[in-house]
Amino acid sequence: MLPEDTVYMRRALDLARQGLGRTSPNPVVGAVIVRDGRVVGEGYHQKAGTPHAEIHALQAAGEAARGATLYVTLEPCCHYGRTPPCTEAIIAAGIRRVVAAMADPNPRVAGGGIQALRQAGIEVETGLLEREARRLNEAFGKFITTGQPWVTLKMALTLDGKIATRTGASRWITGPAARQKAHELRDTHDAILVGIGTILADDPELTTRLPGGQGRDAVRVILDSRLRLPPVARAVNLASPAPTIVATTAAAPAAARQQLTERGVEVLELPAAADGRVAWLPLLDELARRQITSILVEGGAGVNATALAAGVVDKVVAFLAPRIFGGTAAPGPVGGMGVATPAEAWQLEGLEVGPCGPDLMISGYLRKSGGELCLPA
Repeated sequence: MLPEDTVYMRRALDLARQGLGRTSPNPVVGAVIVRDGRVVGEGYHQKAGTPHAEIHALQAAGEAARGATLYVTLEPCCHYGRTPPCTEAIIAAGIRRVVAAMADPNPRVAGGGIQALRQAGIEVETGLLEREARRLNEAFGKFITTGQPWVTLKMALTLDGKIATRTGASRWITGPAARQKAHELRDTHDAILVGIGTILADDPELTTRLPGGQGRDAVRVILDSRLRLPPVARAVNLASPAPTIVATTAAAPAAARQQLTERGVEVLELPAAADGRVAWLPLLDELARRQITSILVEGGAGVNATALAAGVVDKVVAFLAPRIFGGTAAPGPVGGMGVATPAEAWQLEGLEVGPCGPDLMISGYLRKSGGELCLPA
């Protein structure tokens, strides 16, 4: 690797981030083309079915791509999908060297793109800023290799571990910076999921609100085993391009199902778990079938507890506010029975901790029951 390679790869990663939340079920990818120490073309994948990052960069570079170096955050594709293989375009453009941050976990590629480039006489190097690249595409990596969506559990709590006061009041635990960060998380996930308890208590819009009216609304998923969702709830009636899906069970009344269906809500009947709640794994299977690759869980104590107990959570993002609510009746972020001993605790690793206004933002990857870590390798 050359000393300047890291600079250009960081630029490619920054470009890739612009596609977060917009390319599903495809990965986010950024590309930079450099010739004689000057950037001559760059681009990023903007939406599934549109040209890939490499194509945008090659088009911007034109003839200047001949003899240049291509920096790309993910191995170029070598197969026909909704777009032609990027490897063919790279070879035709006369690129001399390719630096890829990581190999593509997609089994249809998995090293094939690198091999095709090398066979064409192009110098290929991999592994530069690989950790950053893998984290950027953590949802895609899981989805393409397991067929299951990536699940992020988000919570906001006080210093003494409360998500509301003893009266149920919860607005606001955290400050404006943390709340904006939470909306940024919504913007980059395919779906946001809550339980019926959150709907009945707060009547949230479940939309993305960022400065300047920016932000993309995620698909709204509500767990409601007995269809108690009021037809007048804002998540049902608020105008949004994102659909609302209510996951329920056979225990739901037919009349309630019809009411919601008439309002444009998709009512999805799924198997019930032993406690009567909607079972997590069939739900994830159905959402994956809809090509939802990432889910942000913003539930209450009950939803959080069942998600953890089912082993479906990959990552936790917690906003810790320097406040104390107190009170034995004030709820914490995870309900249920909990663990019996500290050794049974759900363990987070790969932690990142930093300030978010007056609050702390803590994120980490969950170690599954089998011992494997969700942290992208």
